[in-house]
Amino acid sequence: MDHVTKLASERAVVVFTSSRCSMCDSVTFLLSNLGVNAAVYELDKEQRGREMERELARRLGRGLPVVPAVFIGGNLVGGTNRVMALHLAGELVPMLKNAGALWL
Repeated sequence: MDHVTKLASERAVVVFTSSRCSMCDSVTFLLSNLGVNAAVYELDKEQRGREMERELARRLGRGLPVVPAVFIGGNLVGGTNRVMALHLAGELVPMLKNAGALWL
């Protein structure tokens, strides 16, 4: 099992970010405001951050940068655009509830 998969499976919501990414801050702020206690990994501060970036790029089918990358229930949801689209469509909260990230 690769490192990204292992980390993504340890919590209901996992966000891979960078300490210099304002969009990452927006996504983590949204999740926090919804009541989610997400695990956040800043790839530029992780020992295996470059390796994880390459794995995320492969999974997302695009080049760098790959952050933010959001996993819900162990499944890769995507980045900022996807998370915001799910939220605006009213699909994010039910997805979070199904993953056990919300108790509302």
